[in-house]
Amino acid sequence: MARIAGVDIPDKKRGEISLTYIYGIGRSTAHKILTKAGIDCNLHVEKWDDDQVSKIRSIISENLKIEGELRSETQLNIKRLMDIGCYRGIRHRGGLPTRGQRTRTNARTRRGKKKTVANKKKATK
Repeated sequence: MARIAGVDIPDKKRGEISLTYIYGIGRSTAHKILTKAGIDCNLHVEKWDDDQVSKIRSIISENLKIEGELRSETQLNIKRLMDIGCYRGIRHRGGLPTRGQRTRTNARTRRGKKKTVANKKKATK
């Protein structure tokens, strides 16, 4: 297994797919990295030599924010929204969807499991 940016990427997959195991690298970014390094996108990771791996490592470390640095930046951005009290920050604070989705129905992923609220009993005469 090749180890890039503290992540073991799988050997048995194509390079373009393997690089997506690193947080912050998707398919298009992986394709750009391999093109810049001069490596075929369809070449499996197990066939990369040490020179190619080091070239990929240097491209990633110079040009991209990945893994822990990216996660902490995202968390700081969310914290900033919550601190200034904007609409999106309030939605984050309440654990509700932030991008305009409806919450009367659906939104179960953000709101959690259903909590049934009982109806008020009618007074008997």
